[in-house]
Amino acid sequence: MAVASARGNLIGGEWVDAADGKSFESLVPATGEPLASFPRSGATDVDRAVRAAVEAFADWRLVPAPERGAILFRFADLLRSQKEELTELMTREMGKVRAEAGGDVQEAIDMSMYMGGEGRRLSGQTTPSELRDKFMMSVRMPVGVVGAITPWNFPIAIPAWKICPAIVCGNTVVLKPAEDTPLLAERFIELLDEAGLPPGVVNVVQGYGEEAGDALVRHPDVPVITFTGSRETGIAVTKAAADHLKHVHLELGGKNAIIVMDDADLELAVEGIVWSAFGTSGQRCTAASRIIVQRGVYDELQSKLVAAAERLRLGAGWEEGTDVGPLINRAALEKVHQYTQIGKDEGARLLTGGEEVPGAGFYYRPTVFADVERGMRIAQEEIFGPTTALLPVGSFEEAVATANSVRFGLSSAIFTRDVNLAFRAMRDLEAGITYINAGTTGAEVHLPFGGTKDTGNGHREAGQAALDVFTEWKSIYVDYSGRLQRAQIDTA
Repeated sequence: MAVASARGNLIGGEWVDAADGKSFESLVPATGEPLASFPRSGATDVDRAVRAAVEAFADWRLVPAPERGAILFRFADLLRSQKEELTELMTREMGKVRAEAGGDVQEAIDMSMYMGGEGRRLSGQTTPSELRDKFMMSVRMPVGVVGAITPWNFPIAIPAWKICPAIVCGNTVVLKPAEDTPLLAERFIELLDEAGLPPGVVNVVQGYGEEAGDALVRHPDVPVITFTGSRETGIAVTKAAADHLKHVHLELGGKNAIIVMDDADLELAVEGIVWSAFGTSGQRCTAASRIIVQRGVYDELQSKLVAAAERLRLGAGWEEGTDVGPLINRAALEKVHQYTQIGKDEGARLLTGGEEVPGAGFYYRPTVFADVERGMRIAQEEIFGPTTALLPVGSFEEAVATANSVRFGLSSAIFTRDVNLAFRAMRDLEAGITYINAGTTGAEVHLPFGGTKDTGNGHREAGQAALDVFTEWKSIYVDYSGRLQRAQIDTA
């Protein structure tokens, strides 16, 4: 496969190379072959992009919000028209199977439509004053330049989650996409530009996190950082941003659990587990890497799950009939296999999988461990691969305690026919998302997305909650009495 030359960084409406001429290659996970070369940006490139965003902000913040929203509607139309092309590209550069890749693009379409609608809302509040002839309201104000650092596992959806609300609120953006999926990021930005976004409103700098990403986080003229990635990197981002008291939004890891009670529909539960554990090769922050099973159905569920996992067909995402695609790169493959060895060493029982597929590409067989205890590393640490662990429990209370025994709190699920247990799970599971009789994946754009504990720092993506990341509140008081009135002054 010939290595294509990408357009470069988009800065102030112009496609340019890195200042020092350095470059890197994107690989096809299914084959390991090079796909395209991109500029390896550094601090100089980031500074140029930030200056372009600062300049564009002066006018963009004054563009009426409905007009900003209209650009997002056009962007959604362009994404829709290019959905097949983007889906095909994603099967190659990221490795998702077609159905999942198409879903990734659809999320971006949905987010663009939702946030486009916010251009005619962006609601504040009006409240009555304690004084006569006085009006009060609160409004949302843009913050400035947003630094968006996005991962490779949702290379179209997650940039949309961050960029769409940022720009409809009147901010400008510098995007540093993942180095594993730069071509998809480039195509995303091209369509946004085609939708009519003015030059400099969204800029992109390609490259590595420790170079371009770090420079973006530390830049004094970037007051907002939105980052999706690992817990460890999230901590580093927070520390680097602290000197400038930046707004930092973090969407970090997960160690998500599905609880299966004795009264569950086991066929439905297995279907949900397979999709949640092995979809996207387990490379989702919402992937189900723990299955907490009541002992009455433990053996039966174990048997059904192993059979279902072994029926899955591995292959390139663009091939018909593929169920599970490759991992993103060699390092990911090695990490997943290390956790297989850790599980064995800890005394967990390997039921199926646990091995790399020989040949080209970065494939790993869907892996199921049984008889896992809650304190084991494979039950505590995020693996980010097609590995899940079965943990037997005796009661609902033990199931919830086990689910809550990890440092993360992103997604959770329970399969049960008991409505009382379902409502107790909604209340007691320590997670930002809870599903009833469904797996741990499948969030929709009009509800908040994010988690508790070490999954983030309290902010949310999607829904109305996303607007709080990209706006400042301003309270406004209008006194039309014609005289000085002093609030909170006792005049009696």
